[in-house]
Amino acid sequence: MEITKDTRVSEILEEYGDIADVMELFGIKRVARYSLRKFITKAITVETAALVHRVPTDEFLEILFKATDQKNLPNSIK
Repeated sequence: MEITKDTRVSEILEEYGDIADVMELFGIKRVARYSLRKFITKAITVETAALVHRVPTDEFLEILFKATDQKNLPNSIK
């Protein structure tokens, strides 16, 4: 899946599941519970999420790329 600034965060959750734990490793605090995140993210793009978290969009995208790659690593490598 290609992630851009216009990608809806809900699409990322559908593709990769809950990546909040990984995002926290990169300094992005989680927003509420997973069920609430899924509801909120239907209308939010990556660019909007970056603004909410006060992180430059390019930096936020880079963190997302790392977080989604991390989710795909075998458990023995994590």
